[in-house]
Amino acid sequence: TFNHLHFNSLSSLQVHQFWPLVEISCSQDLRFFLCSMYVPICMHNYDRHLPACRSVCLRAKKGCAPLMRQYGFSWPEKMDCSKLPDYGDPDTLCMDVNHTSTSQPVTTLPPDTDTSYGSAPASCECRCQAPLVQLTENEAHYNKVYTAGLPNCAMPCEGLFFSEKDRDRQFASVWIGMWSILCAVSSTVTVLTFLINSKRFNYPERPIVMLSACYVMVSAGYIVRLAVGPQTIACDGRVLRYGSSGPWLCTVVFLLTYLFGMASCVWWVMLCVAWFLAAGLKWGSEAIAKYSEVFHCIAWVLPIVKFILVLTFSLVDGDPISGICSVGNTNLTAMRLFVLLPLVTYLLIGSVFLLTGFVALFRIRSVIKQQASAKTYKLEKLMIRIGIFSILYTLPASVVIACHFYESQMRERWLQDKACRCPGEKPAAEPEYGVFMLRQFMQLAVGITSGVWVWSGKTLHTWRQFLGRLFCCTGRGGGGGGGGGGGAYSRPSAGGHHFVLGGGAAAQAQAAASAAAVSLTGDPRSHYKFSQAPGQPPLPLLPQSAGNQMSH
Repeated sequence: TFNHLHFNSLSSLQVHQFWPLVEISCSQDLRFFLCSMYVPICMHNYDRHLPACRSVCLRAKKGCAPLMRQYGFSWPEKMDCSKLPDYGDPDTLCMDVNHTSTSQPVTTLPPDTDTSYGSAPASCECRCQAPLVQLTENEAHYNKVYTAGLPNCAMPCEGLFFSEKDRDRQFASVWIGMWSILCAVSSTVTVLTFLINSKRFNYPERPIVMLSACYVMVSAGYIVRLAVGPQTIACDGRVLRYGSSGPWLCTVVFLLTYLFGMASCVWWVMLCVAWFLAAGLKWGSEAIAKYSEVFHCIAWVLPIVKFILVLTFSLVDGDPISGICSVGNTNLTAMRLFVLLPLVTYLLIGSVFLLTGFVALFRIRSVIKQQASAKTYKLEKLMIRIGIFSILYTLPASVVIACHFYESQMRERWLQDKACRCPGEKPAAEPEYGVFMLRQFMQLAVGITSGVWVWSGKTLHTWRQFLGRLFCCTGRGGGGGGGGGGGAYSRPSAGGHHFVLGGGAAAQAQAAASAAAVSLTGDPRSHYKFSQAPGQPPLPLLPQSAGNQMSH
């Protein structure tokens, strides 16, 4: 009795380690198989052990062994399927699951797909199988490429993670192309608005223009990919491009997307620093502008150094999802060092300066509100604009970092599952398609939302004036000789007085020329001399002081 109880206790402890697999139902046969192994059935007048059939073991192993390998466990030797009898063996009786809906005995053997796994331990070993590509000796990357720990095993150009979802790949191309075009349009409008009226964009807002200019270049890299196709840029025949295998077009796309993408992150930090200097330290626009060379030096030198290092160590490779050349797609260490770490660092530094500046603005607002006649409308409007723009940057940047972190933690498992699965078996671990699409959108969203700062009535007025000068004013020429509405013209004289002239356009133009002559000659007697167009009534000309101007 003691031995029987001891056996049951030991069996309970051993079978308990498989309970998580039973709970997740990795195989419908696992519970039955475990019971046959650890709690064998006893039959009357049959004094031999009644094991499960080999087909039961193979079905349980097929469903659960890949999941166990992902967590570092191997299929136990005690549960070796080759030691179990086949179904229908005349010498050894075994158990199989009754798959029929009645109590009739099973009269047919299990399907061949189940019983053909006599060599399952060998066929389920890790090897370079589809969609992975086995390299041959005559290929460029032979003895240089490893995937999932397998030598000469390369990632395919297409279908690495979404091989059975052609529509998903097509949607990804349309998705990336659409957002890259929108990013290019929005960022270009912001930059052109600055070029039309640069006086509007003083520090601390000036880095927004540089950030938008960076996204013009980033979107250009994606548009190049859209124009020539991902195969031309990210693919090297049937495999992805690995380090130093890309042509000049691959390097150009990498330059546009990586260098300017990192530069935009640094300009975000410079923007937060400028806001901190203005709000926290009460610096004026001119004082901040004196350090513009320092801002430019930091914002361009850091990305250029990283760009050169990536090229030096031959870390440029193809992205199987976006179809561009970037860094870290085949090397997780490079991804963490040159992509994930800089993004996290820039976001944290910028956020510290941003929050410090916000605290200072709130203090200023509270002081102003204590004054009865003071109005805080403009300050509150500025704080709202800064807050909205900050959210529109920090949220996409945080999502991009989270997506990169998710990929850095899971990619090796995805590749292991591709290489270490049984033939015909569905991969147990697959990437989330939505995560990749979200990352592609968020990488371009900042360029789209960078125009928020210029989306105002002033921008519309600026463009209206510019287009008016461009298309309308060139046709007006000198046709104003006949006069018209009586405008007023005021011109300071050399002696500190002002001329106020009433009359037509011709009279005003002549008076302006006369005033210019006064400034050049310095003759005070000429202050009241000007020529008048024929037919115009006499125009009064009054000297005025700067503090008491009069209009006619």
